[in-house]
Amino acid sequence: MTAIYKRELRACFHSFIGWLFLAVMLFFTGLYVTANNLAQGSAYLTYALQSSLIIFIIAIPILTMRILAEERKNKTDQMILTAPVSVWKIVLGKYLALETVFAIPCVVLCLYPLLLGRYGTVPYGETYVSILGFFLYGSAAVAVGVFVSSLTESQVIAAVVSVVLIFVGYVMAGICSLISPVGNLLTMILSAYDLTTPFIDLINGNLKLASVLYYVSVIFLMLFFTTQSIQKRRYNVSVKHLRRGAYSIGLIVLTTAIVIGANILLRQAPSEYTEFDVTKEKLYSLSEESYQVMDHLQEDITIYVLSPEGSMNLDVIETLNRYKSYSKHISVEYVDLASNPAFAQQYTDNSVSARSLIVESGKRSKYIDYNDLYQMELSYETYAYEMTGYDAEGQITGAIGYVTMDNMPKVYLLEGHGESALEEGFLSVLAKLNIEYETLNLLTVDEVPADAEGLIINAPTADLSADDTEKVRAYMNGGGDILFVYGYSEEALPNYQSLLSDYDVSIADGMVVENDRNYYYQNMLYLLPEVEYDEMTESIYGEGYVFAPYASGIVMDEQAEEDGDVHYLLTTTADSFARTNLEEVASGEKTEGDIDGPFALGARVTKQMGDSESTAVIYTSAVIFQEAADAIVAGNNKKLFENAVGRFASVENSVSIPVKSYYAGILTVPALEFIFAGLILVLALPLGLLVAGLVIWLQRRKR
Repeated sequence: MTAIYKRELRACFHSFIGWLFLAVMLFFTGLYVTANNLAQGSAYLTYALQSSLIIFIIAIPILTMRILAEERKNKTDQMILTAPVSVWKIVLGKYLALETVFAIPCVVLCLYPLLLGRYGTVPYGETYVSILGFFLYGSAAVAVGVFVSSLTESQVIAAVVSVVLIFVGYVMAGICSLISPVGNLLTMILSAYDLTTPFIDLINGNLKLASVLYYVSVIFLMLFFTTQSIQKRRYNVSVKHLRRGAYSIGLIVLTTAIVIGANILLRQAPSEYTEFDVTKEKLYSLSEESYQVMDHLQEDITIYVLSPEGSMNLDVIETLNRYKSYSKHISVEYVDLASNPAFAQQYTDNSVSARSLIVESGKRSKYIDYNDLYQMELSYETYAYEMTGYDAEGQITGAIGYVTMDNMPKVYLLEGHGESALEEGFLSVLAKLNIEYETLNLLTVDEVPADAEGLIINAPTADLSADDTEKVRAYMNGGGDILFVYGYSEEALPNYQSLLSDYDVSIADGMVVENDRNYYYQNMLYLLPEVEYDEMTESIYGEGYVFAPYASGIVMDEQAEEDGDVHYLLTTTADSFARTNLEEVASGEKTEGDIDGPFALGARVTKQMGDSESTAVIYTSAVIFQEAADAIVAGNNKKLFENAVGRFASVENSVSIPVKSYYAGILTVPALEFIFAGLILVLALPLGLLVAGLVIWLQRRKR
């Protein structure tokens, strides 16, 4: 086998074909890497690899067409077939020689992430699994080409048939979808030759052993069929030949059945043992919080997917499979709205969209819109919305908690005093925590409702009346919890101040100015305070910034902090001060009347109110819980809000899992380096290979 391997490898590089193949592969992969990664700054190599698959349809048949067809045409196969080497070793030696040629551009591809890593953060785990998928896909295509070459003595026919078969494998997923979006027996049979779908699994950062086994199975079966094809030519037409032929057919059927069975068994195995999430953000893995929720399940839950399985996003399917495989109480069913349009009406009165989810238990159900499975943000470069995050786990786990809860926690949003309404993104945090919410106007009630788990007072611009103040104080004295956002105001709010004084908190006059450049963004009023460690800040401590513009300062009471009643969450530096006259001074210079810092911009205060304990979480920026401020710090403000209101929902099934970011960062490639790298990848390397191949070919022709 070794001699055959060396002979075929030399033949590839002594002819022009091997060099042409390398040049074509590296030209197109280099072109896509230059366009997608170097020019656009994408950190993912997957786009370039997926675009490069189309090259296999032409390049691989050219590489494989002569491997056996030429031997047969020139009658040199007779010498090989009579050699003391098994047919299997002959086929394997030839295939490995071609694989070596194909592996060369794949090895070069492995260097590209290291190049891109010079210009930013590259998700190496996803990238190298993608290259593995690219190599396996190409290896399977090479095996198909070898098999076709064994069937004919015409290289042209071998090339054309290989092109057709590799193209069919490339588009088979689309063909099956056209035949039946839901799937049937025919599509199930046809999908056995779907070369693209396993590759998509791998480039998405999910290392599935089933996908790897699929490609290995295709390679094995194609080489096995090649062996059987050659074996037939060893025998003359006779009764013995017919017996051997019958035995060969039986062996082919048996071997194919065993391979198919192995693939089916592996696909049925629990995903936690056969799938490995290599994405940076662990997009397909479930968090510990989700496992804890499922561990406490006592009732059955059905997740309905309003789409045929073949039309659903693969990432959502993978996430659902992990829920289903972990808990015996969870099942997943796919519903085609085209054939059952009224299905969703029994669960929701809202209009539903395709590929949305419905989570149902014996108690209640919850509809999850497809758009809520992903986080979309407006790009200020393209002025179009882009998909920036994946929130399927957060939505599904939240829905499981919701449909299994015995009692739903409820919070009230105070209104009637110029309070800012919570925007949709922050209301969605309440929904994920399974917290019901309702607005509350104290003019229309005698007291804060008894079912209130918490009261949110968000940036009032007018003061409470004396009567309203006493209603809130009565709620506090009864052990009620409050999230209080106090924005800077030129007008005094004495009744609000009196409520805060019950927690030993006072607000300094003026607006906080930060002089330390490390703690503000663009403007000295756009504060990026220090995040102190606390149960309210644990999820973001050391992980980034919080944006708190136009803030007032909480006067820091060291004695209260030592007593354990006050826990400061956000603080400014000693270089900060509170400016009391904003009209006169526009710079960062202190003037007479300004109050020296440091200040706290956030605090958690716990007080014993009679027999009950009341907690107030206080922030002093009126816009801290607005989408625009949250976008500046990639969601950290929303995490602060989540931690605060999460304390209101002190129930077992109430969890909130953050959105998993798709963003790996933008590569910043200097203009000169972009030109230089592009010239090497797209021109110099492929042309160098072509010239080397041409020189070697011409030298051999002269001999």
